[in-house]
Amino acid sequence: MGKQEDYVLRALEERDVRFVRLWFTDVLGFLKSVAVAPAELEGAFSEGIGFDGSAIQGFARVTEADMLARPDPVTFQILPWRGEGPSTARMFCDITMPDGSPSYADPRFVLKRALDRAAEKGFTFYTHPEIEFYLFKGVPDAGAEPEPVDRSGFFDHTATSAGSDFRREAITMLEAMGISVEFSHHEGGPGQQEIDLRYADALSTADNIMTFRTVVREVALSQGVWASFMPKPFTQHPGSGMHTHLSLFEGDRNAFFEAGAEYQLSKTGRSFIAGILHHAAEISVITNQWVNSYKRLIGGDEAPTYICWGHNNRSAMVRVPMYKPNKGQATRIELRTLDPACNPYLAFAVILAAGMKGLEHGYELPREAEDNVWELTERERKALGLKQLPKSLYDAISIAEESELLAETLGEHVFEYFLKNKRVEWEEYRAQVSAFERDKMLPVV
Repeated sequence: MGKQEDYVLRALEERDVRFVRLWFTDVLGFLKSVAVAPAELEGAFSEGIGFDGSAIQGFARVTEADMLARPDPVTFQILPWRGEGPSTARMFCDITMPDGSPSYADPRFVLKRALDRAAEKGFTFYTHPEIEFYLFKGVPDAGAEPEPVDRSGFFDHTATSAGSDFRREAITMLEAMGISVEFSHHEGGPGQQEIDLRYADALSTADNIMTFRTVVREVALSQGVWASFMPKPFTQHPGSGMHTHLSLFEGDRNAFFEAGAEYQLSKTGRSFIAGILHHAAEISVITNQWVNSYKRLIGGDEAPTYICWGHNNRSAMVRVPMYKPNKGQATRIELRTLDPACNPYLAFAVILAAGMKGLEHGYELPREAEDNVWELTERERKALGLKQLPKSLYDAISIAEESELLAETLGEHVFEYFLKNKRVEWEEYRAQVSAFERDKMLPVV
């Protein structure tokens, strides 16, 4: 065993840890957990913990069910919400087959593989998400509209704000787990919050997002409220996005920065944006994976609708933030399509793959969108060559089915399972009779 494993085993004794939760995600991005006693951990490091992969969404068929969860000691953290007394810790796992080879179905491996391909070109991929979510009074009843915890708006500060108390406790827990928070504030919708995580390498960020969603839900439950990362819970209020800042580094140098270039953005940065735009429609099924995701991408409320980029233009799909003098290391781009209900491992993998295609094939960056694209007419958008993002999950699936980029990045197993699952979701949605239809038709037809 290495130094990191030894550190974990010592920490178990020193911190009186009685249970260790081994975390991993299924293909759709739902967190899975198996608890082991500390005495079993040394064996888990060397041999892994066996489990039935056929019981996990998208992992394996019954005939190839045996899999191993191998804890990553670098991700060891004490869970701060377990209170006084004996502690509970967690570690993320890599999933392998019995022979030790990586599982083709493990989303964490999908991202690692994409990061390795970028590393072969000399690049490290960094991400910094701004995560939005809603807080509701109690668990919403099926079929009923949820009730937000407040009626505040963007950046509002109130003396009796449930949101500010919640954010304070959530941030305290996140930082106790080694997850640095950069900003937090009330968002535009009633009960809507935003917490921004500090930038980190993409694998650490994906792990942090999975931890973030768990911490937020735990804190909400402890305060008698309900947290939801649903992309668009209300018709009349803004959806929840996960605007994510992206950058590539070559060693310690920001590959997106070039002094004196337009917006201080290098050719590498411009080609990376071009790659994301070129493949935007086909990766939408991953970055926006739910039927409800496309209720958010209808324009306005800072959610993108068209495939375009712009300097400090919040109506664009990709925004180049304003350059700050002597802050070349902070040069980055912001992708605004992502929502907080995605699988972050798969989402970062396909975004990186799209950007790298731009570099490898020298994609040219199209003309910048300087206007508010939501306010342009259809003729004006057509003259600018603006194409629309998929309008529904059905459209996204149809485009994704023909995508070589997705098949190559996700691997055959994840690619086929994911799209099969999404087709089932669409058919279930299509068969539902909505309140909109009843309200419109029952009185008149």
